[in-house]
Amino acid sequence: MNAERARGAQRSRSTTVAAFLSFLWPGAGQWYRGRRRAALLYAFPVVVVALVGIAQVVSGLSDLALELFAPSFSLTVLVLIILLALWRLLSMVDAFTPSGGWRAITGRTAGIFGALALVVVLVHGVAAWYAWSFYSAGTRIFVVDPGIESATGSGGPGPLVATPNSTPATPTSRINVLLTGIDSAAGRAHALNDTLILASIDPLTRNVAMLSFPRDLANFPLWKGGRFTGKINSLMTYAGNHKTEFPAGPLPSLIKELGYLAGVPIHYYAAVDLDGFRHLIDKVGGVDVDNPRAIDDPTYGGWTDKRPIGFFLSAGVHHLDGQTALAYVRSRKGAGDSDFSRARRQQQLLVALVRKLATPAMLPRLPDLLTIAGDTVRTNFPADRLSEMIRLSRDVPDNSITQVVLGPPYAQRPANPGSTYTLEIDFARLAALSVKLFGAESAYAGLAPGASPPPLGP
Repeated sequence: MNAERARGAQRSRSTTVAAFLSFLWPGAGQWYRGRRRAALLYAFPVVVVALVGIAQVVSGLSDLALELFAPSFSLTVLVLIILLALWRLLSMVDAFTPSGGWRAITGRTAGIFGALALVVVLVHGVAAWYAWSFYSAGTRIFVVDPGIESATGSGGPGPLVATPNSTPATPTSRINVLLTGIDSAAGRAHALNDTLILASIDPLTRNVAMLSFPRDLANFPLWKGGRFTGKINSLMTYAGNHKTEFPAGPLPSLIKELGYLAGVPIHYYAAVDLDGFRHLIDKVGGVDVDNPRAIDDPTYGGWTDKRPIGFFLSAGVHHLDGQTALAYVRSRKGAGDSDFSRARRQQQLLVALVRKLATPAMLPRLPDLLTIAGDTVRTNFPADRLSEMIRLSRDVPDNSITQVVLGPPYAQRPANPGSTYTLEIDFARLAALSVKLFGAESAYAGLAPGASPPPLGP
């Protein structure tokens, strides 16, 4: 009887050790029990996946995170995580099965196996949640269907869809992206583009140009001929309400027009809802900015957390939460402030946020950040080029970023101003700036001084 008990205890220890080894690495338990073919069968797929994963990690965790934004890639990773969990459990069960059958398993041994299986489920469940977060955010952020109109008055950017008007000729060609902040809070019947920034990067020289269009630009020529007498921040809404006049749709019309005025085609866009922008900054723990001059705006009332009317910020370095950051990029009525100083602050805050998101400290916050980003951002930039774009931006030194706001002298008050504050473009100065920034790629290159580019057609 004692010998039988000893043999049972030995079998129990053997199955427990085998299950634990296969828990550590599928196939290890089979190897321990002398089943070499089964060990190789279970181990080989995991070795292949591990080598691919190591190669991805070596290339950089941040690059891997960016690649996960591509829905096809994140979905593949999600499926692999689930399959690996099932494969590990199958290997553990196979290694755990005693020669005497499952009846020979004691309660203690079964408890150990159950605990190990639970750890596998939990670990792979967390990994699957991260992969699903990337997939869910990617499918909402990256939009390509040109048939969907932009949603307004929904408190979010809506499906805001536009196909590229053109794409860079080669992988080394300059990339031009429109960054637009849309103020479309709940209850509003329209969306105004409070932020219009053309960001252009040259992959070869690593030079970046950021060109802000003041929202008060008005009475400018259209890419399809004729003129638009309203302000540029209302063009998208106007185009949506006059579809026969602007058959391309709201956002594509805005993209075409800004590229036409700047003298270069805009390949892609990224639209950010301003309220979601506030939540995103709060989730990253705030951002640091160096305010160049004191802000004293006693009329600012854009707070949503019931702060008193007014926004005041001294010159110097400040750590901004979401509400304060939003005030920083929206306030424009303080002493000495204008739409132009606000546009410069928008560019500054955008650079600060990108730098913060690229830090390793953001990795544990990824699921929450991805949820907010999925509700806040829409872009038609190719998801598979995102990691390349971020690598380029990381390699750009601050002194290679040219930031320009198209206020005076590039735009001036009209000779006979009305009661509404507007600006009109000085095409001679804008042409010189465009050629300086974009060289021979500018549509202004070779034109007579002061001439606007010829219409591009419908």
